[in-house]
Amino acid sequence: MKAAILCGPKDVRMENIPVPEVGPVEVLVRIKAALTCGTDAKVYLRGGHPRMIKPPAVFGHEFSGVITKVGNGVDYFKEGMRVVAANSAPCNRCFYCKLGRQSLCENLLFINGAYAEYVKIPEPIVRQNLLEIPEGVSFKEAALVEPLACALHGVEESRMRLGDTVVINGAGPMGLLFTQLAKLKGTRVIVADKKEDRLSLARVCRADRVVNVSEVNDPVKAVRELAEDGRGVDVAVEAVGIPEVWEATIAMARKGGSVVLFGGCAPGTSIKLDTKVFHYGELTLTGVFHHTPAYVKKALDLIVGRAINASPLITQELPLSQLPRALEMIVNKQGMKTAIIP
Repeated sequence: MKAAILCGPKDVRMENIPVPEVGPVEVLVRIKAALTCGTDAKVYLRGGHPRMIKPPAVFGHEFSGVITKVGNGVDYFKEGMRVVAANSAPCNRCFYCKLGRQSLCENLLFINGAYAEYVKIPEPIVRQNLLEIPEGVSFKEAALVEPLACALHGVEESRMRLGDTVVINGAGPMGLLFTQLAKLKGTRVIVADKKEDRLSLARVCRADRVVNVSEVNDPVKAVRELAEDGRGVDVAVEAVGIPEVWEATIAMARKGGSVVLFGGCAPGTSIKLDTKVFHYGELTLTGVFHHTPAYVKKALDLIVGRAINASPLITQELPLSQLPRALEMIVNKQGMKTAIIP
């Protein structure tokens, strides 16, 4: 099969490799759509990922497709089924799983390999995070399940409530998913970004107000003034992964407000925290990582129910051979997600 092999920083090679063999409780999926992702762009630039990718390796993790082979121990899934899989599965036995914190599982099993013609789904994911795609849902839409599950996790941890004013810092794909989910919660949403084309998409995703941070002297002040009496927002979400934006996001929250730090920063980075604002303002700061099987299932339900508008999030299609071009577009913040069609 054709596959994109990550060999090092910005080194992706198209190669012919063997189609994976499946075990007794595994399935083989022919990829119909694989979406690009900010995490993939980081992996592309850094040449790997300490937990998920050690080159040379096939990479990519947001995908959907059709089952072409099933192991003899697989009960429900059959050849020809349209399916979407999350990129991980928890062990359900470790300390954190027993606490109900499956996203922190000590034995979290990750899969990569969506930028290829086929991918093998291992047993833990077959049992927990492989889902059939209902009729009427496209492969591109279904492939949004994994990032949407992550955003759902962030929204549920944020404590946002009906009538809250929420700021989303970052109008990339994750920021637009947060925007749509926050609107489903009945909140008033402000989206801040420095690119006007992205803010235009935020409006399509029903943002109530937008702030172009490149056009204001003080983005924190600009956002706080859009909240009631200028006191700051009820919930502030960081969906960029830049330490300076983490700091600005914290500063946008009102006293007693909630801050979700969702965007992953580079290893070894740190932020400055005003202890007076944090302590006397009784802020709640929450870090959010990954998803759980419950969020994966809920994400597919939202896509099937048309509660999420996928069209602003997937801005083009490209063949597998053009993957490096698609990744460079993410690095340069051009467009949103690209659907790679093997």
